[in-house]
Amino acid sequence: MTEEAAERIHRASLNLLDNPGVRIEHEGIYKALMQAGAKPGTDAQVVRFPNALVMDCVGQVPTEVFFADRKGGGHTVTPDGVSRVWSVPGLNYQRRGSHRLMSRADLVDFAHVLNQLGEVDGIFGAALSDAPTGTGDVVGLRILANATHKHIRVLSFTPEGADALCAMRAVVADRPWFSVGFTAHGPLRWTHLALEIFARTAGHGIPCTVNGEPMAGVSGPTTLAGAAAVGTAEILAGLVVNQVLEPGRPCVYNLGLAHIFDMRTAIAVTGAPENHLLADVSAAMGRFYHLPSCSWVSTESMCVDGQASLEKAIGFLTHLQSGVSLIWGVGQLESEMTLSPAQAVSDHEILRYARRYLRGMEVTEETLAVDVTRAVGISGSFLDTDHTLAHFRSEFFEPSVLFRQKRANWTARGNQTLYDAAEDCADALIGRDHTPQLTDDQDAALSDIEAAFLAQRR
Repeated sequence: MTEEAAERIHRASLNLLDNPGVRIEHEGIYKALMQAGAKPGTDAQVVRFPNALVMDCVGQVPTEVFFADRKGGGHTVTPDGVSRVWSVPGLNYQRRGSHRLMSRADLVDFAHVLNQLGEVDGIFGAALSDAPTGTGDVVGLRILANATHKHIRVLSFTPEGADALCAMRAVVADRPWFSVGFTAHGPLRWTHLALEIFARTAGHGIPCTVNGEPMAGVSGPTTLAGAAAVGTAEILAGLVVNQVLEPGRPCVYNLGLAHIFDMRTAIAVTGAPENHLLADVSAAMGRFYHLPSCSWVSTESMCVDGQASLEKAIGFLTHLQSGVSLIWGVGQLESEMTLSPAQAVSDHEILRYARRYLRGMEVTEETLAVDVTRAVGISGSFLDTDHTLAHFRSEFFEPSVLFRQKRANWTARGNQTLYDAAEDCADALIGRDHTPQLTDDQDAALSDIEAAFLAQRR
């Protein structure tokens, strides 16, 4: 993505925001936008966004977004900074060939795995089969708050759930230890549920991911540039809404959920090369607007296999190369439908491998090691030098689950595949003792909020 291409996508998006505009299915927010300088469209609930309003609101969004953890730290994402990596939401859970709907216990186990993977900075909630319908956001946040110290990205199901989430935030810490987000249901449409979630979580300093998710060929033009223009228009409209509700609210520009439609199978594809190109657009447009960007790394594979490794290895490498600020995808299978601890372990290995490659090679007097080579001499060995001892750990990638031994060792292990090794590693991570992350008082307070919310939903 060149700067010129980003400028053209930006101009096309502004044209769409002005004509035909975006449907805003929320009376209160529609009125607030009109008061802020927006114009009515030709149809009911349609808002036309003048260029000046859009750019003024984009200018209010912080360039840096801080996602707190629970140990007094966290990670800051910027348009040009280090890429940070999170897991993903899901509906199903897969372990050693067993595939089932996700349960609360599964979420705890998955969080325990992710909590110990150093490349993972944030953990998503999930749909929970054993929680009442529409309560997985509140139930999931209470579970994750006790299972992980890492930043939590909740799923939002109801406006009332958003109220409970805000109450939970105040109990645990006056820091952005969890974040929210929502996706436009395009083309060029923000639903009442999404807008109400934005409204109810505004004013609490909760970071928000604003997602455009055009499906090229269905809810966006088949051409990637056209889909990017539609998705950017949706995101810009969502950014305006959030800044009108809470000026200065930290937001992330997320075009990276855009995907393509397979015309032969009628499947929404998430692990194709086109997805990685759209991630590159997300990163470039984030830099264009001086905002952090987001995207996901996905696979259509149903299990931890060669296809998953291929699609996710290329995905993580291209996302990191493109400079996507916030990358989702650890543990994902089946186009975000299924979560797998073994795939999370495999993804973690891929990320470490890719980061080592992208770190490149340092060329200095120390690394050129001319004096060391002279001292070793012709036909000598570097194995026992202080230089080797000082550098081999930092210079060489050391795998955790990839196999690097002789065939006899492999045979002795029962011809173990990467899948087997990843499952064994996941078992070990789940089996370790885990310290609760909440104090007794915090746990009791969150449980009370959850119970009150569940009683309200009956």
